[in-house]
Amino acid sequence: MRLKVGISSCLMGDEVRFDGGHKRSAFATDELTRHIDLVRFCPEVGIGMPVPRPTIRLEKHANDSSETVEAVVPKTGEIVTTKLSEFADKIQIKAKDLSGYILCAKSPSCGMERVKLYDPETGHARKEATGIFASRLRENNPAMPLEEDGRLNDPHLRENFIMRVYVYGQWKQIEDTPTKNNLLSFHSSCKLLLLAHNQRRYRELGKRLGEADTVDAEFATQYIRDVMEALSEPASRRNHTNVLQHIQGYFKGDLEHQQREELSDIILQYHDGILPLMSPLTLIKHYLREFPKEYLESQWYLNPYPVDLKLRYGL
Repeated sequence: MRLKVGISSCLMGDEVRFDGGHKRSAFATDELTRHIDLVRFCPEVGIGMPVPRPTIRLEKHANDSSETVEAVVPKTGEIVTTKLSEFADKIQIKAKDLSGYILCAKSPSCGMERVKLYDPETGHARKEATGIFASRLRENNPAMPLEEDGRLNDPHLRENFIMRVYVYGQWKQIEDTPTKNNLLSFHSSCKLLLLAHNQRRYRELGKRLGEADTVDAEFATQYIRDVMEALSEPASRRNHTNVLQHIQGYFKGDLEHQQREELSDIILQYHDGILPLMSPLTLIKHYLREFPKEYLESQWYLNPYPVDLKLRYGL
């Protein structure tokens, strides 16, 4: 089954931006669409604004006892905060089918971070806000992977996001039946990924799940939030090396001395930055075909997403 990922319409090349333009993402349109169904949304068009249209900006407004962030159309003074937030609620039925979401950076509706926040009195702005739609989308789907288009130019962040999308896609298949057996099966396949990304959470989550007498919706919701948070931290070379050496131990009785030495050397060359991650992984997969190991074959770490996306070539 193909996964579905939400995306800002302008990143698909749709001419829906305030100036009638777009911000087409070649990675999304040329690469991801071969494996993933991209479901496009434009919050500003979705709330009835025309193309082209007056710009929106975020402003910090002081109330009696607090400050709020409002989405304002400076040309008219209209405040569209509620409309943008309600649009996220309106699409929530569709969002529940999504395994991730790619948002347009710097947008007052879709930006995830460092969106300009204006002082309406001075006109000065600081890059410290989150877009209104993006903020509500996160509130409604706290475990779902979100990423901005600009950050996907970084090979580490790109790989990390797509990996989380596919893990979350696996979760969506058991989300409505959160039995302990289902969670144990999910967790078992996720173990080496967790070990590579966050060793502390790897231990905590395994202990928590093992000690649980029963699993209910509340337990499952917190579990997947913690899993996705742990995986959101890109894996270091040190942690990848630890996992690779752990995997190597499964072949201890199968490999000749020279083969063991070769694999150890390639893993250490990866650790030292001489070789990419794909080098030890390719050799490990070769040995796995020759000496099948049921546990390793179940690990998403070895095959987290379609290999032709080439996401680990730059790691």
